[in-house]
Amino acid sequence: MNVRPVSRIALNLTRGAFQQSVRRSLNTTSVSPAASLSSKFVKIVEVGPRDGLQNEKTVIPAETKIEFINRLSDTGLSVVEATSFVSPKWVPQMGDATKVITSINKKPHVNYPCLTPNVKGLDSAIEAGVKEVAVFLAASDSFSKKNINCTVEESFERVRPLITKAKENGILVRGYVSCVVGCPYEGPISPRKVAEVSKKLYDMGCYEISLGDTIGVGTPGSFRELLHQVSQVVPMKAIAVHCHDTYGQALANIHCALEMGVRVVDSSMAGLGGCPYAPGASGNVATEDVVYMLQGMHYETGVDLQKAIQTGNWISERLGKQNGSKAARALTLKAVAAAAACPPTAKL
Repeated sequence: MNVRPVSRIALNLTRGAFQQSVRRSLNTTSVSPAASLSSKFVKIVEVGPRDGLQNEKTVIPAETKIEFINRLSDTGLSVVEATSFVSPKWVPQMGDATKVITSINKKPHVNYPCLTPNVKGLDSAIEAGVKEVAVFLAASDSFSKKNINCTVEESFERVRPLITKAKENGILVRGYVSCVVGCPYEGPISPRKVAEVSKKLYDMGCYEISLGDTIGVGTPGSFRELLHQVSQVVPMKAIAVHCHDTYGQALANIHCALEMGVRVVDSSMAGLGGCPYAPGASGNVATEDVVYMLQGMHYETGVDLQKAIQTGNWISERLGKQNGSKAARALTLKAVAAAAACPPTAKL
């Protein structure tokens, strides 16, 4: 028997049936973006268009990326990382950065940061009208040498002029720190080392520091120690977590971070983006799964889960793969079953 992909079926579902299925499962209602004034608000930084798509083997048309970002903007997300101004020679998938960022329908309540690995990338971002950029460092010398051919200390000297120039142009800068729990080359990473790197980035002018568990080896135990150390030198309100689900620990680690006071979580729609150091393993935690958990815990996100699932199914369909979100797959199948059990009334 031929079975169509879940995502294709979902695209044909009636909006009403799909919404009812999700609401029954959550036993809650959508939360408006205005709820961000509450202490229970968690900002979700959507990284799918950049971190999620950058390692796709087939180059994705700019038009698909543009529509993906526009759909993400309609879900209620307040931050959508759009692209990366990096050399097409090294990351061909991001070779259309200027076209993408200048063609999307920018919404006033949404920020569209872009990764800029060097001053040349920053110059291109400035020319394209970007208002927020991100810089990327590692907490591991081995990882840094493998990726950008310099030590962690040397990498600071590379990003310093970038941050300075961005600030001079009124552009916000977000800092990423990778390998915060473990490195694929040198193993476990000291939380104190991560704290040192995070503090330097914060002191240099990064308004927010995203702690990335690049290979997904973290557990609530290691995350608790990590956040304890980093929060001694960087305000908790300026800390974000970027969890990979390689070992199935992403949601548990996010839960731990929430308990410790973190209110910014990076995630990728449909779980886009794998772990290049563990072939076949999961990479970024799925936005739909994060939103489902947060709403179930009575946190506010401003994100419409139904629209998020529809968007995740849409991009998965375009990429020819199954939606990587467990919540999206479960709720989509539930909606399909509900629609099949209650067919439309025939017209007389």
